[in-house]
Amino acid sequence: MFTGPFDLSIVKRAIDQQLVDITIHNLRDYSEMKNKIVDDYPFGGGGGMVMKPEPLFASIEQIKASILQTSDTTQSKESQVVLLTPQGQRLTQNIAEEMSLLSDIILICGHYDGIDERVTDSLVDREISIGDYVLTGGEIPAMVLVDAIIRLIPGVVGDKDSLDDDTHTSGLIQFPQYTRPQIFRGMSVPDVLLSGNHEKIRAWRERQSIERTLKRRPDMLNT
Repeated sequence: MFTGPFDLSIVKRAIDQQLVDITIHNLRDYSEMKNKIVDDYPFGGGGGMVMKPEPLFASIEQIKASILQTSDTTQSKESQVVLLTPQGQRLTQNIAEEMSLLSDIILICGHYDGIDERVTDSLVDREISIGDYVLTGGEIPAMVLVDAIIRLIPGVVGDKDSLDDDTHTSGLIQFPQYTRPQIFRGMSVPDVLLSGNHEKIRAWRERQSIERTLKRRPDMLNT
């Protein structure tokens, strides 16, 4: 599931430029059971399966040990273990910005009916959700989180100033954008954008952002 999104576009360029390193671990490789099972029935009954603690503890402990071995001992390394789960804190741009400053992040893709609570209590630093709905697994949320973080790492996006205008970065929805041709099917680009007056353009964009946010996401103005 990960090879497609991580082999394309900005993420691939970031990997090729060694600005980021992504390693995918198969949890079954850490299972001590003969058939490599990583889930079991929940104690107390109920539907669904629960991810077992043994392979999760084994994998995270081994990954952490590997990080320590390859780290620069002269620098303090900040890392987090993050569980992708619908029970977690909803992902925001601010969270992505915070996490882009970390040196190492271990993502656990939740699955089935959840993971054994002892893993969460002992190993997880943060629980993150990408929205108030349930998916079949945490793989897609992990991809979303990785993409949101990587584009904020210095050097990944060519024009870093373009990040400042992103929706949610400034607390507002982004202003309308236009490109050539100047007139398309009778629809023209606003004159102010062709004026060359940077102050007027800035004021127009700011006003448009406020108006769009008020119309489409008024909740963003109430926070």
